Amino acid sequence: MTDAAQRVTIADVARTAGVSVPTVSKVLNHRADVSSDTRERVQQAITSHGYRRRTRSGRPRAALVDLVVAELDSPYFLEVLTGAEQAAARAGVGLVVTSAHGHEPRGGDWLATLTARRSSGIVMVVSVFDSSTLARLADLATPLVLLDPVGGSDPTLPTVGATNWSGGLAATEHLLSLGHRRVAVITGPPELVCSQERLEGYRAAMGRAGIAVDDDLVRFGDFQPDGGQRAAAELLALPDPPTAIFAGSDMQASGVYQEARAHGLRVPEDLSVVGFDDLRISRHLSPPLTTVRQPLAQMAAEAVRMTLEASRHGFTSPPPRLELATSLTLRDSTAALH
Repeated sequence: MTDAAQRVTIADVARTAGVSVPTVSKVLNHRADVSSDTRERVQQAITSHGYRRRTRSGRPRAALVDLVVAELDSPYFLEVLTGAEQAAARAGVGLVVTSAHGHEPRGGDWLATLTARRSSGIVMVVSVFDSSTLARLADLATPLVLLDPVGGSDPTLPTVGATNWSGGLAATEHLLSLGHRRVAVITGPPELVCSQERLEGYRAAMGRAGIAVDDDLVRFGDFQPDGGQRAAAELLALPDPPTAIFAGSDMQASGVYQEARAHGLRVPEDLSVVGFDDLRISRHLSPPLTTVRQPLAQMAAEAVRMTLEASRHGFTSPPPRLELATSLTLRDSTAALH
């Protein structure tokens, strides 16, 4: 292989053919869901560039799965790691954890490490991708599964997620059933699919109850305690503050607890709070947190299973998109309005 051919990337081929990177990947993987005209354009671009997949070197793939996460120091990650490690152990492969250092990976050393390691599959636990990162990942020709919120960002990518809309609905309906009418929501970053779905579940529950959504009671956070505390401060400073808050994540709920105490409010006597995730910390907050459980360990295990299956047989067309059920876990942070 010439040096020039080695430097050509899948993104170069996509630009020449006038298609997306995932479309080129489909052609390279002999997928059927590509039109004959598009397939021919891509193949001509491949030929004109002299593109060769680096993975066809004959070097076997390592019996490893790469788990790429945004950050290592979160309770959320610990739940994911538990499920991924158990699934990898059952399959007889190793698990390597890599931090992409933030919610929007932009390549760098971690991607170079993936390229050199040449594992059997990759599970990504990050929120969004830039185009160059996606192109380099596609160029690896390694089975890739996205875990949790990235779901709706690209229909060509296989995903494992949870029923976020149903979870938002259940959380809000629970608060309404206790007599609360001034119910606020603090969802996550607005660009994330899971944030939007949890918010839409909240809106649906309010609509079913015949209650108009007050935009003053809708806030966007960052799924972290500080974001929850900032949003709660704004909500509790309103002339007519909420009597209940659906926090959108357990970490945000812990921030709501802090702000409630700063206002001299008791949970749940003065303010009912519901979280989302059912992280281990939710049982140890004071009071223990009512929350929507998403089965993070099971989701991670399914993602590992899917990527290993794809390394043997390839993905089906269209790519699999698995959603696992959420459920409401009742504890002591909610009470009837009085």
